Amino acid sequence: MNSVQTVVSQTSPPKKSFLYDPKVRGIFYQVVVVAAIVFLFYAAASNAIENLQRAKIASGFGFLNNTAGFDISQTLIQFSAAGSTYGDAFIVGLLNTLIVSAIGIFFTTILGFMVGIARLSKNWMVAKVAMVYVEVLRNIPLLVQLLFWYIAVLGALPQPRNSLDMGAGFYLNSRGLFMAKPIWGSNISVIIAALAIGVVATFVYRRWARKQQEQTGRQYPVGKVTLALILGLPILTWIALALAGANPITFEMPRKGTFNLTGGQQILPEFVALLLGLTTYTAAFIAEVVRAGILAVSKGQSEAAGSLGLTPGQTLRLVVIPQAMRVIVPPLTSQYLNLTKNSSLAVAIGYPDLVQVFMGTVLNQTGQAIEVVVITMGVYLTISLVTSFIMNIYNRRVAIVER
Repeated sequence: MNSVQTVVSQTSPPKKSFLYDPKVRGIFYQVVVVAAIVFLFYAAASNAIENLQRAKIASGFGFLNNTAGFDISQTLIQFSAAGSTYGDAFIVGLLNTLIVSAIGIFFTTILGFMVGIARLSKNWMVAKVAMVYVEVLRNIPLLVQLLFWYIAVLGALPQPRNSLDMGAGFYLNSRGLFMAKPIWGSNISVIIAALAIGVVATFVYRRWARKQQEQTGRQYPVGKVTLALILGLPILTWIALALAGANPITFEMPRKGTFNLTGGQQILPEFVALLLGLTTYTAAFIAEVVRAGILAVSKGQSEAAGSLGLTPGQTLRLVVIPQAMRVIVPPLTSQYLNLTKNSSLAVAIGYPDLVQVFMGTVLNQTGQAIEVVVITMGVYLTISLVTSFIMNIYNRRVAIVER
């Protein structure tokens, strides 16, 4: 019996150290890498602070509370040279960046889908025009396109005294586009409440319509009902309040004088040039993304839809595009991020975005390069992460669910 135990003990493999465990090794290496990165950042920060102190250069973020002392051409909040701070200037630049990015994403998505679908058109002329658009615009640097829109197109507009009257209170000249300016009354909260009710009702109706389609196969006019609830309900509320003598919105119309326009809302030519450049440039890339996504859908899907009696438009809208979105969304997210980051080129045409205002004027006046650059980098990183998070949520909704 003892001999058997001796043989078994001799033939059994020796116990391995816990360091041979792949999970333990992975955790160990990750801890080492993170510690090394933290140490490098700490060493760099300590060295920078020491050099700043030796050179007697101010550091920290207290400069954000100092008076700015300069004006900004476009502000979405109250801002003045005498009463606003560098922190207010940062907020103004951030809002200007967000507004041009959001509007640019909206228009570039529409234009990109239109051009991408047009590239697959059976009409030879339409397909070739879309191809020329894509090949020309995506191969010209964006900076050149921005300068073209700003100098060659908008710079050739007439002076304010010779403004182009476009009707309905719209005037166009070298100083930008002038339009009616809305003045919000005390009852505007009623319109906002009507809009919120319309959004909630749209969400409920879409879920109900989807459930009914799954159960009965019957389709309901989701698009028309959505449009009626989100737009129609606030408009009807506005009309009702206006008829009752409590108009929540009035408009200040621009008036053409001898030398200039007074009143109304002015849209700067820098904003228009930046928006046009970003939209047309990014739409060329989105068009190729859309074309690739549509071509990734099997032709059998279109043939099956045609055999069911669907028109080409219905086939594209109800069958092809929903399936193509699984391929389109990931690269589409990258184009949205590129558009947001490319908006920093606004400094070339003088649009007061975050880079022009904060990394330009504020940095030159304060000299606190490290703080300004770190804040700017953090803002663009945050915008990109939020955009990616939202698009990833949508991507999971359209992705194929394995069963």
